[in-house]
Order: sequence, then C-alpha cells, then structure tokens
Amino acid sequence: MNIYNTIVERARRGEKMLVRLIDPEKFDASTLCEGFDYYFVGGSTATDCTSVVRAIHAACTTPVILFPGSPAQFTPEADALLLLTLMNSRDPRFLIDGHIESADAIVASGIESIPMGYILVDGGRVSTTQRLTGAEPVSAQNADEAVRLARTAMLLGKHLIYLEAGSGALTPVPQSVIHAVREAVDLPLIVGGGIREPRQMSDAFVAGADIVVIGNHFESHPEQIPLFIV
Repeated sequence: MNIYNTIVERARRGEKMLVRLIDPEKFDASTLCEGFDYYFVGGSTATDCTSVVRAIHAACTTPVILFPGSPAQFTPEADALLLLTLMNSRDPRFLIDGHIESADAIVASGIESIPMGYILVDGGRVSTTQRLTGAEPVSAQNADEAVRLARTAMLLGKHLIYLEAGSGALTPVPQSVIHAVREAVDLPLIVGGGIREPRQMSDAFVAGADIVVIGNHFESHPEQIPLFIV
C-alpha cells in the first residue's frame, strides 16, 4: 500500500480526511478506535514511538504514519514516515541535520518516506515546537508569507504541505491562510492545531484543507471523538 498515492487520489476526488495525532507521552490505548483515516504518531519531546505504533496496529486497521519530532522517534514499524522540514526555521538542525542523522536507518527499513513542508502559523500562544526550535511562526494575518513558504516547499520537492497552529493553540489556522495556500500550491494540504469543535474542522475543509489533524483536544476529551468522525 502506497499511502502517499492514496492520499493524492483521495484529495483529487474531493474526499476529506481526518487524522488523529498521538503524542507518545500522552498515549492512552483505551481511546483508540476505528473511524480515522490515519493515525499520526510523534511529538516534540517523546522518544519511544515503537510501542505506540504496535498498540495502534493491534487495536485498529487504520494506517499509522510517523510524524517524528526528532530522529530518536524513528521506528520502522509505522506504515509510512513524514520527513518534515520546518519551513519557518533557519536552524540547520530542523532543515537538514535530522534527515542526515536518520537517513541510513530510513533507507535500510524500506519504510515509505513522504517529504513534507511544515509551516508554523501563529495560534495565539507560543507552541512547544516554536519554543524548542526558535522558529518564528507566520502571522495569522499574513497569508502571503504562508504562500511563499508553501511555494518554496513545493519547489524543493516536498509532497505535502502542513499548516500548523501548534499544539494547544488558542485559535486554529485562519480560513484566509488555508484558502490562499490552497490556491497557490497543487499539493495535498494538511491543517492542524487549535481545532476543538466540528465546526472548526468543517471550516478548514471548506477553506481547502484535504486533511485535518486533531491531537490535544482528543487527549483531553476522547468522549467527543464520535462528534468529529462522520
């Protein structure tokens, strides 16, 4: 199963996909369920993703995609890997160093690797990613800057664009930013951060997101998962 090709085909058909992001440090196996299109596994500070991937595979048929915050989170047991570049950063650790460190293990594993341009957007508070990387997020009012970063990612050969308001964001990525990037870049578009209501998920989809990612809210309110799965 080639996960990226499946995502592209589904996006071209106009299908909207919902992803649950699992932070290994906050993982609760009792909240796992079918209904999501994919599970993302990764975090800003976690190290062990292998046990979480195994638990999801044991409980669900949903594909698991690794969303690593560092090379230490790599596990070949995931179904695919998001090889992300933090487009807001000017620090080589988050642009290339981590890729070099993990390249041998990734190639040896044979895992499907999907290069992705990861763009931080201001979500109203300093996110963990911003704090750890020093990256300056795009202003929620500056759609032009988000477009420039997304176009740069496309020109560099990235296969996905991820607009991220940050873990625990007070506000999600604005529809204006999503729409501007959607119009400028012909790649599957992922949006996450700050989504706490089905209406906010729908707004992101209407603005042009192909995939919406929800993590923090489901950690705090797993009982609300059925409200989002349609």
